[in-house]
Amino acid sequence: MSIVSLLPIILIGGMLFLMMRSSKNKQQQAQQMRNQMEPGVGIRTIGGMYALVKEVEDAVELEIAPGVHALYAKNAIAQVMDGVEYNRIVHGDDPDAEAEEFEDELSAADSDNEAVTDAEPAVLLDKSDVTEISVEAESGAGDKAASSK
Repeated sequence: MSIVSLLPIILIGGMLFLMMRSSKNKQQQAQQMRNQMEPGVGIRTIGGMYALVKEVEDAVELEIAPGVHALYAKNAIAQVMDGVEYNRIVHGDDPDAEAEEFEDELSAADSDNEAVTDAEPAVLLDKSDVTEISVEAESGAGDKAASSK
């Protein structure tokens, strides 16, 4: 046999080896992810359901909704998610939007504080000043009403 006739067999064998190795690595990563599950983390099942892990033993107890628990095999867990991602998907929480809102509130509060500090200081009046102002205001209002007739 010549080397040219063995070349297709070698190529097919090499491709199969690489595919099996890649598949084995993915299985190992999935197993490590499943072994790192702990109560309180959010997960996605292979069926696409999102839930919180309540207990991990041979099977995984999931809280599907508040007070609703179900038992799943570890192999049914497709992804273990961090808290931010789980809340973004399940509850619609957007931490970036919340941070922007917080920054907007802070900048609005800062601008309000600047407006107060830029304003002229308040003048404290004595009781005598207040009575004089109120008498002047009353007499001025009467004069305006009389002059308009």
